[in-house]
Amino acid sequence: MKSPQTFTYLFLQNSQDFASSNAMTQQLQDEFDSSVENAEAWMKAIQERLSINDNTKGPRSALEARLRETEKIRALEPEGSLKIDLILVKADAALRSISEDKKHEILSKLKDIKALWEETAIYITHCHSRIEWVWLHWNEYLKAQDEFYTWIHNMSVTLEPDIELQLGLKEKQWQLSHAQVLLNDVLNQSVLLERLLEEAASLFSRIGDSSVDEDVQKKMKVEYEKIREQAENRVNLLKKITKEHEQYSANVGQFQSWLNGVTERLNSCIGEATESSAKDKLKALKEIAKNIRSGGKKLDQLEDECTNVIENTSPLGAERMKDELEMLRKALEKLKLLHSEEEKRLLKIQESESAYESQARQLEADIKVLRKYLQKLENHLEPGEGEKTEDEFVTLWRKCNATRAALAAEESNVERLKAQLKELLQFSQDVHPHTESVVSAIQQYQSVRGKTSKMSTDTETELRRLFQNPLLDFERWKPSVQMLLETPEPALTHIEAALAESSRFKEKFMTLQLKKDLLNNVLGEEKAKTFLQEVAEASKKREIIHESLMQSKRTIQHFDAGFAPLQKKLSAIRAKLDLEKELKPDILGKKTQLQRLQMIQDDLAELVTQMEEVEKLVQSNTTHKHEMNQLSSDSQALKIALKMMIQQSEECIQKHCAYKDKLSDLQQWIKLTTETFEPYQGAEGDQNNEGQVADLKRWLAELPDKEMQLCLVKASGKLVMENSSPEETAHVQTELDQLEESWRPLKEMETRLLKKWQLSKPVIDSKKKIEFADRRWISGPVFHHSDVDPNHKQEGIEEGQHTSSHLKLLHEFEEWLQGEKKKLTKILDAASSSTEEIKTRKSKLEELQSRVPDGQRLFEDLLHNQPVTEYSEDLEDLRYQWMLYKSILKESMSTLSPGTSEEPDRFRKKRLRNSPGLSLKDLGVKCLK
Repeated sequence: MKSPQTFTYLFLQNSQDFASSNAMTQQLQDEFDSSVENAEAWMKAIQERLSINDNTKGPRSALEARLRETEKIRALEPEGSLKIDLILVKADAALRSISEDKKHEILSKLKDIKALWEETAIYITHCHSRIEWVWLHWNEYLKAQDEFYTWIHNMSVTLEPDIELQLGLKEKQWQLSHAQVLLNDVLNQSVLLERLLEEAASLFSRIGDSSVDEDVQKKMKVEYEKIREQAENRVNLLKKITKEHEQYSANVGQFQSWLNGVTERLNSCIGEATESSAKDKLKALKEIAKNIRSGGKKLDQLEDECTNVIENTSPLGAERMKDELEMLRKALEKLKLLHSEEEKRLLKIQESESAYESQARQLEADIKVLRKYLQKLENHLEPGEGEKTEDEFVTLWRKCNATRAALAAEESNVERLKAQLKELLQFSQDVHPHTESVVSAIQQYQSVRGKTSKMSTDTETELRRLFQNPLLDFERWKPSVQMLLETPEPALTHIEAALAESSRFKEKFMTLQLKKDLLNNVLGEEKAKTFLQEVAEASKKREIIHESLMQSKRTIQHFDAGFAPLQKKLSAIRAKLDLEKELKPDILGKKTQLQRLQMIQDDLAELVTQMEEVEKLVQSNTTHKHEMNQLSSDSQALKIALKMMIQQSEECIQKHCAYKDKLSDLQQWIKLTTETFEPYQGAEGDQNNEGQVADLKRWLAELPDKEMQLCLVKASGKLVMENSSPEETAHVQTELDQLEESWRPLKEMETRLLKKWQLSKPVIDSKKKIEFADRRWISGPVFHHSDVDPNHKQEGIEEGQHTSSHLKLLHEFEEWLQGEKKKLTKILDAASSSTEEIKTRKSKLEELQSRVPDGQRLFEDLLHNQPVTEYSEDLEDLRYQWMLYKSILKESMSTLSPGTSEEPDRFRKKRLRNSPGLSLKDLGVKCLK
């Protein structure tokens, strides 16, 4: 047990320790307060310095001084950070040793000092950055201004000298081209001037210094306009000088061409090898003389033009122009002298030609008369084409005899032509053409005479053959007729043909018996008498055969009375069916055509009944039975063709009605939707209510389905056009075009409403659509087990397996297509500025193109595996996506030309953004919507 002294000692010891602890806590708090006061005073001083320098107005030296001051203040920022760190250390020590009720005061001071430091640091950065930006901007402006004034000085030095005289037209054109280049440079500098003026105005609004005020800007404009005016005046003057010289050179060239042409015409008149007569040459020389006189006037005009051009040409060039004109004048004088000498020579030749031409004309006239008469005789003997009758041969034979007598009388005229040709040989002119004419006339005379003799002999031989032909033909005809009569069941057409031939032989034999005098003249009396006896015997035999043929004909005609109407009726039905093969212009015509086809079907059924009755009458006759079998086969073929046409007509009407219904529904929906949501475009977005927004969302959700319905209407229209006339095809195409035109404003209204009402565009989830189709395919309608037939149950199992296979192919193709589209999007989004990048991009596109045939095979397998009894909206959507992908890939490859490698990348990206046909991502989103 402790003593009272011990307790007293312990109490005193604790009192001392408590007093020491309070002293330590107070010291830490004083140190924290002191550090906060120092930091706050330092920050306020910094802010005062910043407020003094936070100004961009004034001259450049003042701005530079402010920039240096802010740089110094910015360099003190680490010192402020150290002060904050010291405060944090002091605060941490004080917080550990004080009581809880005093911690709030320290934390509050710590928060205030941190906020003040953050404000000070931001102020330091912003103030320095603002002044530094104005300083750099001013430097860049001064640099550009120096470059502009340097250009002004250089251009003034270039344009100050006077225009130098040039040697010729080419040098003047070069001089004009150089002046135009300078003018283009001046005009291009206007862009730099505008930028400088904009920069000056911008700087003046910030610094207010007189070095960038409006007077300085006006001075820059005035100096530029002065340079531009000098350049334009120089170009205009050089254009005038060059144009005068060009016109002069063109006139000199035209005169030179004219001089060459006149010289060539004169040389053609002078040449000995020319075929023209002296008279024609003299006439041509008169025309040349008129041209030479007009050429002198043209040369005088050129000299006047030369005087004006020389004023703006160098001395050496002027000397050359004068020498050129002098050479032209000498050439013109030489042409005049040559023309005068040739005119004198031709006048002498003309006198000699007159006598020769007179005798030559007489000779040619006589030759013409003779040849015309010979041609008339030859045409009179023309036998004509094709086989001739006996009378024609007799007429031709008599013509030949008359022609031989006329040719004998013309022999004296042939000898007279030979004498006239000998007289022409005395002249110096070329008589070869006249010699050829005389020789040709004599040859024609000999040819006509030989042809007449040969034709007379051939005609006599042909007449003898014609007299014998009827008997020979009759002997060859008899065996075939005898075989026909011995046939058990001869055809009526063969009997009638034989009777017609027998009648023709009768006429021929009677004609021969009446031509007794002609036969005596051609064959002689003895041969003619024997020939007429043979004709009489043949006539008797023909009468016997003719009677037998008539008997056979009467037997056959009993069958033909019932068979012929059936043939005619079948032909009439076939003709009606052929008329119905033409495509009709509208659905009413198609329905009317179907009714007519059904009527034809009734007529054909009635004909079949009549044919069955006739078949009972020909069981014993093999030939007639074969004819009835053939007629029955034809009617059966016609029945099949008619059935197919009726089926096709019904399908066409069904397709046409389906197209009209879909088109009408979509048109009414478009009209109603446009009228309903048109007022929404004028309404303010902030005045909408929940009912309007709900209506708008419902319409936006319905729009993608209607867009797919638009594709179906187009497809239905294409099917209708395939089975319609050109008029109906054009009408359906017009309807589709009008539907597309009415759809386009609806899409534009959708875009405007989405933007105005700030709504998101609904997107169709392809996976959800496929899952829905999957449930629709697999689940189907629910049946009770007791109601299902076993066969039907087996068919349902097979159909379910087929549907499952189709959906599997659908998933596989969609995944493959999505992968290809991602690759194409990545290729198109990548930048291609260099040649190597373009080659790489092209190779990647070619790799995608090489896989298109594989994708097409997958899609065809998908179409082939599609269930016939169901319509898949997912498959139609996938078909559209596949066609879109192939179109974009093809367009991307076609736009990748060699010229694109030289195009700057920023312009190419801009073109891609502005071209809706090249963005796969945009097109894909548009398609899915």
